[in-house]
Amino acid sequence: MPAENTGAPINGAPIDTAAPAAQDAAKNVPAPASSSATPTTSEKLTAAQLKAKAKAEKAARRAQVKEARIAVPAPSPVQEKGAAGDAKGGKGKGRQDGQQSLGKGGHLQVHRGSVAGRQPSSPVPEKDVRSGIPDCFSHVPMAKRIPTSQAHKDVHPAVLAVGQQMATFALNDSISRLRATLLAFAKVIESYETPKGNSLSRHFVPHVLNPQIEYLTESRPMCFAMGNAIRLLKGKVNKFDIDTAEDEAKEGLLEWIDFLINERITLAEYAIARNAAESINEGDTILTYGHHRLVEKTFIEAKRDGKSFDVTVIDDPFERSGQELAKTLRQAGIPVLYSPNLGGLRPKVAAASNVFLGGEAIFANGSLHASSGTADVAMSAMNAGVKVIVLCETINFDRDRVSVDSLTYNEVDPERNTGDCFRLLFDNTHDKYITGVITEFESGGGNSPAQAILALLRKQEDPLID
Repeated sequence: MPAENTGAPINGAPIDTAAPAAQDAAKNVPAPASSSATPTTSEKLTAAQLKAKAKAEKAARRAQVKEARIAVPAPSPVQEKGAAGDAKGGKGKGRQDGQQSLGKGGHLQVHRGSVAGRQPSSPVPEKDVRSGIPDCFSHVPMAKRIPTSQAHKDVHPAVLAVGQQMATFALNDSISRLRATLLAFAKVIESYETPKGNSLSRHFVPHVLNPQIEYLTESRPMCFAMGNAIRLLKGKVNKFDIDTAEDEAKEGLLEWIDFLINERITLAEYAIARNAAESINEGDTILTYGHHRLVEKTFIEAKRDGKSFDVTVIDDPFERSGQELAKTLRQAGIPVLYSPNLGGLRPKVAAASNVFLGGEAIFANGSLHASSGTADVAMSAMNAGVKVIVLCETINFDRDRVSVDSLTYNEVDPERNTGDCFRLLFDNTHDKYITGVITEFESGGGNSPAQAILALLRKQEDPLID
């Protein structure tokens, strides 16, 4: 008697009652009429059939690629994530957009294009900051800020900082730039190690010191005090014997830098202020231009000596540095008459007893290199019969070059350089408009004629190198 099928599992396995029906339906389906129909598993494919099959699959993939180029494909999850990252401020990693296509096997391929999900655009040309300068002034340099990433790999971090400060005029006057440069060079010397097979006297200057100098010069044209100090430093290095120990040479250079700062900057400022204060008499009216630290120290020193005098400050209409000087002098109890520009210069100069001017450099022919407007004050003073006294350290003297105009050695003001006009930072005052120069020398009360520049330098600089 046949057993009844109740659908219960046999040996724990379920019985699929739909399987026979599915098999009967599959038998009734007609085979495709195509010549390239896939043969049954019982048949073996010949070489010709395999080749025809591969050709058909390749044609199908090409058709899929063409359809994908026409249709706009939906963004992938990776692209959606990248777009969300850009929408949140672009903090995510940069992604690239581009054309999309289907590769082998129907996988989506991305051909990378522009960065950060933006369409490529033509680069915007950088504006030339010197475009407004006429060709006849094209030789005049200008300070520029150089990114630290573009600096030479051997430039010391301390020198990088000084270059940035000079380019932005955080370090402006010559002595401030000189002091910062020497202190930076001291750090370079401390971190220097002579490579094997070399000596400090032969390797340090060309391979270590020169890259520092080049970077500082590119940041802003070197002032004359820096040029003199670097020349003396190189002479000191070259005087070392080739067999001199590295530690001994480095210690000697560091001591020399300390000596230069103390003698030619710190003590020089004190000596000049004291010598110049002796030139101020009771009841004098002293006129000055802008703000120079030596002139300020001179007035403070004369006030400490108990002298009573008045000061007239003619300010640079662009820099406005004289405002700080006037404020300092008034706080010290010195009566000050402040003029914001050169207007009414003649009567103010005629009422003065002496004119005190600070200088950035003095050339071998006795001409003065100072901030723009100094020459106007000096010429007006000489025409009025008033003495013009210049205060300047000997480290700022240049015994190799002469200057007869304001275009040979100058700088373009980067803050006031437009397509319509530009401004020069310095001017040149001929020696005939200068009564005397006060330096740190004791002889003659420190007041020497401008033409005596070469004798002063020979007397003071030669012992520094020995």
